Amino acid sequence: MTDAVTRAAALLKEHRESIDRLDAILVYTLGERFKHTQSVGKLKAEHALPPSDPARETAQIARLEDLAKRADLDPEFAKKFLNFIIAEVIQHHQKHQE
Repeated sequence: MTDAVTRAAALLKEHRESIDRLDAILVYTLGERFKHTQSVGKLKAEHALPPSDPARETAQIARLEDLAKRADLDPEFAKKFLNFIIAEVIQHHQKHQE
């Protein structure tokens, strides 16, 4: 291998190691987030509160879009990601209502 190819392989390895660490952070962060949303779902069920809160969801989407712009992340991607999470949370909250 040439020096350039060897250096490229080393850089690729470093990037992949960083990606792997970040993936782990994402998974653990989502796990922690869902622990809290499970608690919220139980609290809502205990007090006969609706499983969804459209005003909060709208505010959270706007907040996440702003964070995404500041983080140089596509705001549409961030919005889709949060909408997916919100849908999962609402589904969990509905299960607690049953």
